[in-house]
Amino acid sequence: MPNLRQLFLAHVAQTSDFPLGLEIASSEGMYLYDRQGKAYLDLIAGIGVSSLGHRHPKVVNAAKAQLDKYLHTIVYGEFVLAPQVQLASLIAKQLPAPLDSVYFTNSGTEATEGAMKLAKRYTGRHEFVSATHSYHGSSQGAASLMWPKDFTQAFHPLLPGIKHIEFNSDACLSKITTKTAAVILETVQAEWGLRRPRKAWLQAVRQRCNEVGALLILDEIQAGYGRTGTLWAFEQYGVVPDILLIAKGMGGGMPIGAFVAPKAIMHTLASDPILGHITTFGGHPVSTAAGLATLQAILEENLIAQVPAKEQLFLELLQHPRIVEVRSAGLWLAVELASFNEVQTVIKHCLENGLITDWFLFNDRSLRIAPPLIITEEEIRKACAIVLKGIEQL
Repeated sequence: MPNLRQLFLAHVAQTSDFPLGLEIASSEGMYLYDRQGKAYLDLIAGIGVSSLGHRHPKVVNAAKAQLDKYLHTIVYGEFVLAPQVQLASLIAKQLPAPLDSVYFTNSGTEATEGAMKLAKRYTGRHEFVSATHSYHGSSQGAASLMWPKDFTQAFHPLLPGIKHIEFNSDACLSKITTKTAAVILETVQAEWGLRRPRKAWLQAVRQRCNEVGALLILDEIQAGYGRTGTLWAFEQYGVVPDILLIAKGMGGGMPIGAFVAPKAIMHTLASDPILGHITTFGGHPVSTAAGLATLQAILEENLIAQVPAKEQLFLELLQHPRIVEVRSAGLWLAVELASFNEVQTVIKHCLENGLITDWFLFNDRSLRIAPPLIITEEEIRKACAIVLKGIEQL
């Protein structure tokens, strides 16, 4: 009789030849537990998803309560579903005008796809401008925005009409023209190993979009929900996007995403053609119930206000001669080492010592740190000690 690991390797599709293969039996708060009961301090929160840690009571209770009412229905703006309406309303209240219309999806990738369709429909244009080393998802439209082509070349041809600019480059802004449907940027570049925009540059992009009639789409799929020290990262830069992408941390562990736009823009999906964008499961009642509890908890438990002090503690502790650089944006850090081999060695050491960390898609020389917002000072010190010991052994 094959064991669980053998069945995993035989029947679950893997996306690399070296899956970690960690068998998870349970979770609670900051920790995952394997089948032998070993605890693993989660320093990446499922790639930024478990913003409140694992199985937060308010999220679990909200999901259970919804299970007792109803599960799937028609979800794309036809039926009035209380968890959808309440979550959309709360999101809108946390955003500046005129961002007031929420289209729920299953994931960040789907949010990107919906936003691209919306931009094309609203502007009547088809060209997009994105930044090099950006990541907006893996489906064909979202992957078309990616450059360099390391992770996409095998699937070409993808969408035509994509231009790329360098993040923080003023000289590149001339690529945004009257043919541009939208500029899509991560407010903080994630997979490039945490690159923050210059405030003046992001404002210049906003101004250039205004001048040529292009929409500005800001991707906060990873940066949103308090990760950077404000609920939305764009609040720190004095700009407001035309379309906002959110996902990952918004469900407290449940699958959900959304793109948000002014009603006047969003409503163009309702005609010519009717049902211009539809989804079977986006905004599922259980996911939106969990999402509502997540956002309420983040706002009520004062977690965002704690982010700067926790970030500073990480920065104070993560010092070592072999660390090339530490970049941060709130509770989101990239610890750069000399090579991919060094990063992999440290990741392996951390796993052996009960700590889960990772690397970045376009920067495999850096360790990814993006813990749940609930991490304590004691847990930060514990995590940094394990990381530093792994670096010391290089």
